[in-house]
Amino acid sequence: STCSVGAISIPSQIRTSMAVALTSRSIIGNEARMARRYFRRNQYEYAPRTRSASSLLPNNTDLRSPTMEDATNLQSLLDAGSVVTGSPDELSKYNIDWKREYHGRSRILIRPKSTEEVSRVLSYCNRERIGVVPQAGNTGLVGGSVPIEDEIIVSVESMNTIHDFDETSGILTCEAGCVLQDLHAYAEERNHLIPIDLGAKGTCMIGGNVSTNAGGQYYYRFGSLHANVLGLEVVLADGTCLDLCSTNRKDNTGYDMKHLFIGAEGTLGIITKINLSCPRLPSSRNAAFLALDSFDAVRRTLTMAKDELGECMAAFEFMDRAILELVGKQHRIPVSVDGGSELYRFYLLVETQGSNGGHDSEKMATFLERTMESGDVVVDGVLSQDMKQVQEMWNIREACNPTLKDTGHNYKYDISIPISQYYEIADEMKARLAASRPDILCVNWGHVIDGNLHFNVTTPGVFEEDPEILYLIEPYLFESVVRKRGSISAEHGLGRCKNEYLGSLAKNEAAVSKMKALKNVFDPNGILNPGKFLPTRST
Repeated sequence: STCSVGAISIPSQIRTSMAVALTSRSIIGNEARMARRYFRRNQYEYAPRTRSASSLLPNNTDLRSPTMEDATNLQSLLDAGSVVTGSPDELSKYNIDWKREYHGRSRILIRPKSTEEVSRVLSYCNRERIGVVPQAGNTGLVGGSVPIEDEIIVSVESMNTIHDFDETSGILTCEAGCVLQDLHAYAEERNHLIPIDLGAKGTCMIGGNVSTNAGGQYYYRFGSLHANVLGLEVVLADGTCLDLCSTNRKDNTGYDMKHLFIGAEGTLGIITKINLSCPRLPSSRNAAFLALDSFDAVRRTLTMAKDELGECMAAFEFMDRAILELVGKQHRIPVSVDGGSELYRFYLLVETQGSNGGHDSEKMATFLERTMESGDVVVDGVLSQDMKQVQEMWNIREACNPTLKDTGHNYKYDISIPISQYYEIADEMKARLAASRPDILCVNWGHVIDGNLHFNVTTPGVFEEDPEILYLIEPYLFESVVRKRGSISAEHGLGRCKNEYLGSLAKNEAAVSKMKALKNVFDPNGILNPGKFLPTRST
C-alpha cells in the first residue's frame, strides 16, 4: 500500500521507516537506510539535506574538476601569488564553513586583486567548464560559501580598497573584500555609520553581506541592503564586467538590475564593488535591558515601544532564558530574579538612536515607566547610563552565537514568523524534541521586531551531528513555518542547506521556473556556485 506525500507516493514499509527515524533513539538501522535510499532515488522534495561533500554536483554534469595545469594557466593571467594550491586540509580555512558543518575539497584558491583579474578568472573557468565558488568572509551559516566538491574558490579578500566617501551625500564606494568592522570604523571617523551591523562584523565582508542580503539588528531602523545599496559592479560568468555603479539616489532609467545580484548568493555573478548609502552617526544612543515573564508581555512591550519611542527606536532584540543561561557563564546578565542566579523567562534589548540626548532619554524613560507601571508587562529592567553600558548590553546579545557554538553541535535555523506566533513555534519544537531526546537543549533569540527568530538546537558536550535529531527537526520545522505563513529563511539565505525546499516550501514552481531562467541567462554553463541556492532536484 502507498500514501501520497507531496508529489510522490511512499510505500507503507517506507512510512514505517520514517516513523522509526522520527521516534527511535537510533536511526542507524536497515529501515532508516532504506528510507534514505528511497528519498534519494525518488528525489523526495522534503528530504533532509545531505551535508557531506561526497555526493556529485547535481545538474552540472558538464563541469569538470580543475587540474594543476589549470592553476598554472590561471596564474599566468594574474599577479604573482594570486593562485594558491594545496590539499583540502591546507586550504581548510576556505574549504570549511564557520560551523565546521560543510566541508569542500578544493585544491585551488584564487585571490584576485582587481575586477579585471576576476574577469579573467571567470572567462577562463567558463570556457573550460570549471565550477567556481565566490567567497568573502566565509561566515555564512547555510553552506553557500564553501565548495561542495573541488570547485575553484575565488576569494575577494584581497579586494579591500575604499575608493571614495562623499561626506555631503554619505555615499561610500568600496570593494567587495572590505571587512564590515573596518567599514564601520572608517564611517564613524567621518561621523557616519554603515547601515548593517552583525555579530560577525569582525570577519564578514561587505561583498558577502550584499550577496546574501544579510539583515542584522538594525534592519528595522535602516531597512534591507536592497534599500541601502545604490550601485554595484558585478563580473558575470563569462567574464563580462557589468557596471551598475551609481552614486545617484534617484535613477529611473531601465531595469534596476543591481537587485538581481543582492541576495543571489553569487549564483548570477561575483560582486566586486559597492556604492552604499551611509546615514549620519547618531549623537545620542540609549539602551535598556528588560526582563519579562511571558511572550504576550513581549508583544505588548513592542507595541508600547513603537508608540513611545517612535522615530528614534533602532533595535528591539529578543533572547530567551535558555540562551542567557549559557551566555551568563561568561557575561554578567544585568537583570535576574531578586538579584540572584535565577533568570526570567524572556529578555529584550531595546536601543534608541537620535540627535537630541535629552529628548531621547526622556522618551526612553517614559517608555520604561509605561511598561513597568502595571507590573504585568516588564517585570524588571536596567537603563544604560553611558556608552560603555550600551556596549556591555550588546556584548550579551552578540555572545549568543559563539557561546552556543562552543556548547555542542549546533542545529541552526533562521526563520520569519508572524509576531503573534513568534514563540509558539519554539514551544512546539521543544515539545516535539523533548519527547524523544530529553538530552537536547533548545535556545532562541532574534530580531523580534521584524519577525526573525533564530531557533537553535544543541547537544551539550557532543559536537558531532546526530541524524536522529536532524530528522526530528527537518522538514517538520519548515512545514510548521509555512503553515504559520512564515519564511524558512529570514536572513541567512538558502545555500545548500535549504535550496531543495525552493519550489515546495518556499516560493511556488512558477516563480522558481523564472529564477532558473534568469540563472540560464547570466550563467548558462552553471559554473557559479553550482549546487547552491536553486533546487537541484527536478520538481
